[in-house]
Amino acid sequence: FTRKDYKIIIVESLNYCIENKGLDVFGWVIMSNHIHLLVRAQSGFNLSHILRDFKKHTCKNIIKEIKNNPFESRKKWILEILKKHGEENGNNVNYQFWQQGYHAKELLPDIDSFMFQKLDYIHNNPVMAGIVEDQKDYIFSSARDYVGIPGLIKIEILE
Repeated sequence: FTRKDYKIIIVESLNYCIENKGLDVFGWVIMSNHIHLLVRAQSGFNLSHILRDFKKHTCKNIIKEIKNNPFESRKKWILEILKKHGEENGNNVNYQFWQQGYHAKELLPDIDSFMFQKLDYIHNNPVMAGIVEDQKDYIFSSARDYVGIPGLIKIEILE
């Protein structure tokens, strides 16, 4: 996700899942090679199904953007790597963009401090990577929402 266009695809897809698929987002960050999400499925929705659809949609659209972006100097190299990994995994048709599965951790309501610890970890990623000095300065994160600056994704604020 080194290009803004790729990050915007992620943002738009998360917003779609919030509006249409029963996803609640409490925290998020998009880094150059991974994302972190603190999410849950609303009652009556299945988180595995939401994430499956999210990954399928973003994979298709980011690969399309890579192919069509005239400024993507690494186009051939990126597509070759994604295609190679796709061929090695029988679950794929052409490309493997996301890792198989996800690293879900159940966050129980009675351990609020653990949830805030995870939220701080998520928000601190761009600081630790040297991208920004302050969490709130990274626009591809929910850290802004937690200091009263509207972010790019409609989140549920943890209190």
